Order: sequence, then structure tokens, then C-alpha cells
Amino acid sequence: MDRRTALGSMLAVSALSAPAYAQSSWPERPVRIIVPYPPGGSNDTVARIVQPRLQEILGKPVVVDNRAGASGSVGSGETARALPDGHTWLLANDTLASNDTLMSLPYRVMEAFTFCSLLGTCPYALTAHPSTPFRTLAQMIEAAKAAPDTLSYATTGVGSLAHIATVLLQQRGGFKLSHVPYRGGGPALQDALAGHVPLFMSNIVIILQHIREGRLMPLGVSSAAPSRFLPNVPTFASQGFPGFEALTYWVMVGPAGIPAAINERFQQALKQVLSEAPVQARMADQGADIVASSPAETETFIRNEIAKWGEVIRANNIRAES
Repeated sequence: MDRRTALGSMLAVSALSAPAYAQSSWPERPVRIIVPYPPGGSNDTVARIVQPRLQEILGKPVVVDNRAGASGSVGSGETARALPDGHTWLLANDTLASNDTLMSLPYRVMEAFTFCSLLGTCPYALTAHPSTPFRTLAQMIEAAKAAPDTLSYATTGVGSLAHIATVLLQQRGGFKLSHVPYRGGGPALQDALAGHVPLFMSNIVIILQHIREGRLMPLGVSSAAPSRFLPNVPTFASQGFPGFEALTYWVMVGPAGIPAAINERFQQALKQVLSEAPVQARMADQGADIVASSPAETETFIRNEIAKWGEVIRANNIRAES
């Protein structure tokens, strides 16, 4: 073998082995988890639950970076533009899927991200203030049918999954409510507790304790089966809405193009963290059911969520600016 042939062979081997080396040495520096909401929300809480053990397992610092704005799309956009080297990730929620139809984004979700793992899910609950006469979903629907658009309900905003899911309930149940959107769960919760708005659709994270204390009356939950956190509250599916399911969730994604080996290693690290009893207890405090799905399962889940809720958004002409 002459020198030129030998040199060519060495360069070829080097080019092939470089990606493998980069993957085997990952992570090489701190790992950043972008949370596309302010501190204190459920995404931020979940990120900080997994962060301590995650950095122990990975052997590098894990930094939670709050990049709030535009229903999560600011942080999502920053993640989509990041280098796909496995050092930048996004802990998103259900708006990742709904924004794909709801908003004019510079990216498409299924093309812009590498899907790592669904960490957990949580149902929504429709609640009524105790001052109302409603103790069942049927009573509320009867009143709404008798006087369409006069009974109001609060959500965390136009285009939130709480809003879209309630629109689907109305569509399937043949009744009409008046939507009162808020800029976040805190303000909506305060008005719901004060009785300024009679109905409140929210994931159970921020209302679970208030339901248990009797300050909000649950009319139904959006999971397919009764929630272990509210076992005595009937599902919408069991109250005349067969097949109805709407879940908020926490999902880890990265920019498109992250090598499969790195994505798999990060998913396995997350799975290990989520299997540990202290983490499971803290996730349960959030009203969350742990999932720890594979990358393939996660991609399929998000694809289905985009299709499911995109259909409702288009059918009802829901707009982010409305």
C-alpha cells in the first residue's frame, strides 16, 4: 500500500469514527434544558424534579433555562435553532402540538425536533364554584343548553388545550359556553376560587388541593379512565362522551438531527430518574402519571396530538390572537 492510499484509508477511518467518538463522549459540557414558561409553573417544576439526579447520572451539570413567551413558542423556537449535539433540550407541554396548527411558526414541529421521551401525563378537570347549583356535568350541560353562551368558563388562554378540549366537549355535547381566557393559571385560579367565573377547566396540577378542600366542585376529568388522584370523579367519557380524552403532558425534545445514540442515552437517563421512588413521589404531588416513553413512542404520540387537536382548532376557527 503506497503512502497516498494509506493516508486516504486513515482519513476515511477518522471521518467515520468522529461521530461515534462524539456520541460516546457525550455529554462534553453542561446540558441545558429549556423550559418555555416562567419559573413556578408545572414545566419548570418537573424540570427541577429530574435535574439533580439527571446531572448525577450524566456526570455533567444540567441547567434549567426559562425562556418564556408566546405560549411556549419562544423557547421552542430557540431549541429548534440549537446545534443538534445533545447539549440543548426542551421540556415542552401540550402547546407543542396545538401551536403547530394554532400559530404561524417558522418551523413545523415534526420536522424541527428530535423526540426523546414523554415524562408524564396529567388529566384536566372541569370544576364549578360551590356557589353554583352544579354538582354534575349533566346539570351544567342542561343549564348551558337552556341559555346558550351565558355560562362562562375560565382557562389559561385562547388556544390552550384546556380551551380546545372544552370546545370539543361543547361540539360533541351540543351546548355553548362563554370562554373567559386568562394569561396563565394563577389569575384564572384566583377568579375561579372567588366565584367571579362559575366554571374552570384546568389540568389538575393547580386545582387538586382546592378540589380536595371543597373550594372547587369537580364535574368530570378528561382522562380515559378515572384519575388515581381523583378516583371518585367520573370521566367525561363515562358521562356521555365516549372516547373523550385530553391530557396535558411533559415531553422532552431536542433540535432535529441529534444522533440516535445520544437521544437514546438521554432517554435512558430520564427513564432511570423517573423510576426512582423520591422522583415518583414528587411527580405524584404534581398529579402526574409517569410515562418514560421511548423516542419512537414519543414521536408517534406528538404526531397524533397534532392531528387530533389540529382538527378541532380548524373546525372551530380557533385563533391565537382571538
